[in-house]
Order: sequence, then structure tokens, then C-alpha cells
Amino acid sequence: MANSKKQAWFFYTTGLPSDIEIEFPLMSKSKKLHQLITEQEQSKDYSHIKLENFPGGSEIFEMVIKISYGFKVDISVSTAVPLRCAAEYLEMTEEYSPENLISKTEKFLSEFVFTNVQESIKALKACESVSSLAESLCITEQCIDSIVFQASSTDPSSFYGWPINNGGIFTVDRKKQSKDSKTELWFEDLTELSFPIFRRVILSMKSSVLSPEIVERSLLTYAKKHIPGISRSSSASSSSSSSSTTIASENQQRELLETITSDLPLTATTTRSLFGLLRAAIILNASENCRKFLEKKIGSNLEKATLDDLLIPSYSYLNETLYDIDLVERLLRRFLENVAASSSSLTVVGRLIDGVLGEIASDANLKPEQFYNLAVLLPVQARVYDDGLYRATHSWILEEEKEKICSVMDCRKLTVEGCTHAAQNERLPLRAVVQVLFLEQLQLRQVITGTLLTEEDGDKTVVDLGRWKEAVKENQVLRLDMDTMRTRVNQLEKECLYLKKVIAKIDKESLLKAKHGAGKWSIGKKFGCKFSAQVCDSQEATMVDRRSRRFLS
Repeated sequence: MANSKKQAWFFYTTGLPSDIEIEFPLMSKSKKLHQLITEQEQSKDYSHIKLENFPGGSEIFEMVIKISYGFKVDISVSTAVPLRCAAEYLEMTEEYSPENLISKTEKFLSEFVFTNVQESIKALKACESVSSLAESLCITEQCIDSIVFQASSTDPSSFYGWPINNGGIFTVDRKKQSKDSKTELWFEDLTELSFPIFRRVILSMKSSVLSPEIVERSLLTYAKKHIPGISRSSSASSSSSSSSTTIASENQQRELLETITSDLPLTATTTRSLFGLLRAAIILNASENCRKFLEKKIGSNLEKATLDDLLIPSYSYLNETLYDIDLVERLLRRFLENVAASSSSLTVVGRLIDGVLGEIASDANLKPEQFYNLAVLLPVQARVYDDGLYRATHSWILEEEKEKICSVMDCRKLTVEGCTHAAQNERLPLRAVVQVLFLEQLQLRQVITGTLLTEEDGDKTVVDLGRWKEAVKENQVLRLDMDTMRTRVNQLEKECLYLKKVIAKIDKESLLKAKHGAGKWSIGKKFGCKFSAQVCDSQEATMVDRRSRRFLS
């Protein structure tokens, strides 16, 4: 009997056999505990038994006791791994006691964990707290193999919304949306792993026959979670999730970025996310090899980029421009190294680069030389129309620089709207305007010639009277326009010749006065008069003052 008040035990010895049996289930199921308790009983000094480095701590030990005493315990994925390690630590084998904890936990892992990719990821996360025992029991390896095996059955085409749609119409099959949502979830679950464990998963994926799209998707999702600033768009859900995640230091982010970049497969392409990695590499001052790899990978698929992707801010204090123009030039060179001259992607990139030129042209810190180098780098066949390049020419640059930039522009590739605007644009150099007008004259001559040939052929065929009258009327209008155009060209030639004479005269007078000690005269000050230039309206036979017109820049 025991006196509970005094917390002391009294035993009566009568010599008769006892009919009371005291059971200690944990001792009967754990070989290690049995040995420790037996050793303590044989010693004279009783002391506490310490279980050093027990897997999972006191919470898991309490679960082991409850299971041993027959209490109902709900085993989850997060507790199954530490319970298996605890059972191994306590030597709760089948040889020592049937239906022991080792067999129970192994059965749970094989039936409910290793058959599902999300459960395997959760179990792998649990392995981090008991890494040494989990490694020795091959639980970590089994989880990784399970993830790779289950991921191999994932269809890369099910990544709806991945990569981010670049302006096209995107449709989603609603019947597959629930399945696709599960695919999204296990990619997000991978981001909860520590980076050493995560990289082991990636290396295992790459060594298997897994799709490169799945490998890249896993890497980019992990990078977005742990490296701030990769994705420009931020939602409430992403901000809340990032707030719960500990932000790594700059050195850790740089190391993580460089490692993820080195693990990216060469074949997969998600241009939008790669631009995010490149921006992060520039901000974090990543290694040159890291940046070159990203530039090469982006450049080989530049036709999949958008204008917003290429407009990367200039983060260097040495560069005064708003956007990093040198980076765009390097990406374009990478693209031209691998693209065929007749490739359709060349025209796509041509429109993209002209869009960039239009955006950067208004930057006051942009040197005309930089603008020219980027414009001339694009092959001639890459531009179907030169309207984009024409719109990028601004009025604040010098006349000589305008002429140099306009030399890249092919007037024959301007649309009708572009030609009309260029012929009336005061900001263009005179040489460029004359070329445009001459081109329009040639086009009118070709149209008139075609109309006359049609008239000659009409004598041999029966022509509808209404169509004949319409053709004659159009012919008259075209001839009138041609005469008007000829007048405009002659006027511009006279004005150009007159300006040259005036400038030559001013230069001559300046030299004479300089010899007599009058000092140097500024041509700009001397040339104070402004000669009015007039342009004929191509639709009417009237003269229009150019200063009264307002043109689009």
C-alpha cells in the first residue's frame, strides 16, 4: 500500500505469492529502456535516466508512451518520421516485442507518405529535425525518391499560367483546374524545405528522366519565395507568405541565386522569370558567370520577351541613363548569334527593339551614340516597317546626330502614315525629308504608270463605263499630286541651296573680322534671321506655313 499524503511506500511481506501484477509496457517494448532500468536497479544509487538527443524531444517521447500504453494516438506525416527515429533510438523492434513501433511507423510511411508527393515533401521537411537518424535509416532518401517518382507523372502542360502569358489570350480547361491546383501546391511545398535538402531534390530530378520544365519550375518557385524582388508583381497572398518567411542576408541570397542559376536546365524557357533572376543578379552583384549564363539563356529566347522585360532600370551609379541600354545591346547580340537571317523570330525582336528605342529616346541622359549603336545593331531584314525607328527620333539632339541616326532609317520601309508625317516634320534633317519626298514621287509615278497600262489594256477588253470614269478621275488626281510633289521638292532644293550660300558668306565674313582683331563671331548669333519654309498640302494645291502646323513627336 501507499500513503499518498506522505508520498511514501509501505510493503507487507507475508511470504504468500502476490496476485497483483505491475506492468511497465514501455519497458517491455523498448530494449534500450529495459537495459537502462535494469542497470539502475542493480546499482545502489538510484538516479534519473537521461535520454540524450532523443529524436523529436519530449513531445515525441510522450507519444511513444501513449502508444505503448494503448492510448489512441493520431499519427500525422509530420510526426511519423520522428516517431520512426524514436522507435529506432529505443530499439523497439519486432524481435523484442511483436507489433512494435518500428513496424507500425514503417507501415504508415509506406502506405500514406511515400505514395503521395505532397506528403513526401512534408515528411522530408520533418527529416530536417532528426537529420542524422533519418539519414542512417534512409528515410530522407526514400522521401526524395518518392518526390521525383511522383513528379515524373506530372504533365508540364498542366502549368496553366506558367510561364506568365506574354499578351496573348490564355484559356484554362476547367476540368483540369482542380488537378492543376494540386500541381501548384506541391511546387509551393518544396519552398518550405531548407536549401541543402531542396538542392538534393533538384539534383535527383536532374539525374532522372524528369522534364526540364518541372526542374526549372521548382527552382524558380523556390527563388521567388526566398529572394525578394525577383517578381515585379506582388499580391496580398505573396506578401503575407513572405512576411512569415525569414529573409536571408544579402550574401545568402547571392549564394542561393548563383546556385539556383547553375542548376537551371538549358532547354527549358520561362523568359519572364529569367528576367527576374537577372534583375536580382544585378542588384545582388552576383558573379560574372551567373549573369553571363542568364544573359545567354535569355538572349537565345529573346523573341519571347516583352517590352516591360527589357526595360530594366540602371542600378549602377556610373550609368546616368534611366534604363540599362548596354544590357539590352548584349542580349540582342546573344540573340543574333543563334538566329537565322530568315527566321520569323527576327521580325518579332525587331519590333521589340524599336519599342525599346522609342522608350529610351526621351531620356535626356541618353547619349546619341548609345541610341545609334542599338539601332544599327538590328539587321535590315528585322524591320518590316521603320515607323518605330522614325518615332524614336527626338528634337533635342543635334542636327549632325539626327542625320547619323536617320541614316539607319530606310524611307522605303515607312508606311503611308509615316511618309506623310515625315514629309511635314520640321525636326527631321533636310536630307531625310528630301529622301521621303523623292520616294513618294517614285511611288506616285509607279501608280500612274500602272494606271496608264490599265488604260491601254482596257481597249482590248470590255470595261464597265462606271469603272472607266473612276479610273480616269483617279489618274487626274494622281497627276495633280505628282505636280504638287515636284513643286515641293524644287522649293526644298532652292531653300537648301540658299542656306548653304548664306552660311558660306557668314563664315567668310567671320574669318575676315577675326584677322582684323574683331574676335570670333558665333554663327548662331550672326545667323539671326529665320527663313520661312513652306510645304504644300499633298491633297490640295495650296501652300501651308509649316510653323502653323503641330506634329506628333
